Amino acid sequence: MAADYLIVGSGLSALVFGALMANAGKQVQILESHEYPGGFGHTFTMANKYTFNAQLHYVWDCGEDNTVNRVLKRLGLEQEITFEHYDPDGFDHMRMPGYSLNIPSDAATLVKRLTQQFPNHQSSIQNFIEEVQTVRAGLKILSPPVQPIELLQLGKVTTTVRYVRSTLQDVFDKFKLPLEAQTLLALQWPDFLLPPNQLSFYAWTILFTAYQEGAFYPTQHFEAVINALVKVINDNGGKVLCDQEVVNFLVTNNTVNGVQAIDRHTHITHDFSADTVICNMDPKKAAKMIGLEKFSNAIQKKLDYDYSPSNFMAYCVVKDLDLRDYGFGKWNTFHTEESDLNKAFERMYMYNDFSKPSFAITTPTLLTDTKRDCPEDCQIVEFLTVANYDYFQDLLQQDRKLYTQKKEEILNQILDIVEDQYVPNIRDHLVFKITGSPTTNERFCNCPSGNSYGSSLTPKNMGPGRLDHRSSLKNFYFCNASSGYPGFAPTFWTGALLYQRLSGDIILGKG
Repeated sequence: MAADYLIVGSGLSALVFGALMANAGKQVQILESHEYPGGFGHTFTMANKYTFNAQLHYVWDCGEDNTVNRVLKRLGLEQEITFEHYDPDGFDHMRMPGYSLNIPSDAATLVKRLTQQFPNHQSSIQNFIEEVQTVRAGLKILSPPVQPIELLQLGKVTTTVRYVRSTLQDVFDKFKLPLEAQTLLALQWPDFLLPPNQLSFYAWTILFTAYQEGAFYPTQHFEAVINALVKVINDNGGKVLCDQEVVNFLVTNNTVNGVQAIDRHTHITHDFSADTVICNMDPKKAAKMIGLEKFSNAIQKKLDYDYSPSNFMAYCVVKDLDLRDYGFGKWNTFHTEESDLNKAFERMYMYNDFSKPSFAITTPTLLTDTKRDCPEDCQIVEFLTVANYDYFQDLLQQDRKLYTQKKEEILNQILDIVEDQYVPNIRDHLVFKITGSPTTNERFCNCPSGNSYGSSLTPKNMGPGRLDHRSSLKNFYFCNASSGYPGFAPTFWTGALLYQRLSGDIILGKG
């Protein structure tokens, strides 16, 4: 019997959509090419004792009555899946030569801390933060599904629309913020993998203010979230089938009827059919498999997006060392050696020069007291920065030894700074380390060009022409980062919004 919904890919938005539909009594089947479900949210174990999450670090929109909470309540998971708060007095610690700033939840405190460091720019700082708050309010009004009555808040809407083509740098320049203040505010750039002069002001505003409203980490770690969603699907008669690589879509005229997939263990091809097919894989990749000419001209135009940059990750374990003694805790740390983030990004991404790196540090074992697969005398510390896919792909094809050496070189350049400015003897305590590159992303998460966030978060891709769930083909809908938005909370929203649209069941609080 054909499923009601066949979902290609098991990223978070797909699992949320699938769990909601299965919970509503629909027959759901999910095909995943990887051995684990969850996409960038999946968890893996190394050396049989160290557990890491692929990409997720901290999340937002998890408070009472927010998107994640609404979804979990609908699924009966709100008691099972809970979240720990990051430190509201400083959920992001920004560090650069000569300056530091702990980003607080309270906007007035943020203005005060910045003004103390830049007393001659108090008015500019205050006006910038107020504009950010106004635009955030406007974006909430304009986010789908739109309620027409909310559009009557003309001041907020008009101000917001004014920035549709603006980068973060454009707005920094408009308010004449000093360079160092710009850097402190934008130092969480690894959350976007774009510098201020390329990053959509909308994208930055949404994430910055959302984390101010509440930064969280799952009490039972991210694997518990993935496992709970999969269990809802399975318990309601659905299936999540891993190691099933979709190689073709079954299309008759203008209707998608199913897919062909190869079992990566048996190498046998199977056909899967359904009343409706949900595409969680990259829309552009799927469209090319189907045939771009089959899509409407409007959708073809929306599919013409550029991919986000990719990243370098280092997953490390330290033993007999408490990172809390060195300034780490319930927060993330962002560091730069270069005061101009645009130049820092260019040096690393365009020239593959990491001699003055800008990077993020996260310490997941300090964020919750719940034990995970890590010895009690050990703590996990992870480092993340941008990396160029083409460069690493060329290295890998030319000489794997050179590829490995470059990854080791980047980690060592980061560790040099960590030892100089944070943990003097961290190398003496490293008992495990493994690095990932853009080609790692492509291999394990099936993301074209190793992209970390689907379409790049530039003004062009974040404007009104952005792709959404509509494909122009019958029985076929998009549901992923490029047709919604990337990140933990946005993928919950993307999956829940598509469920709401197809089922008519309102769970997001907007009609």
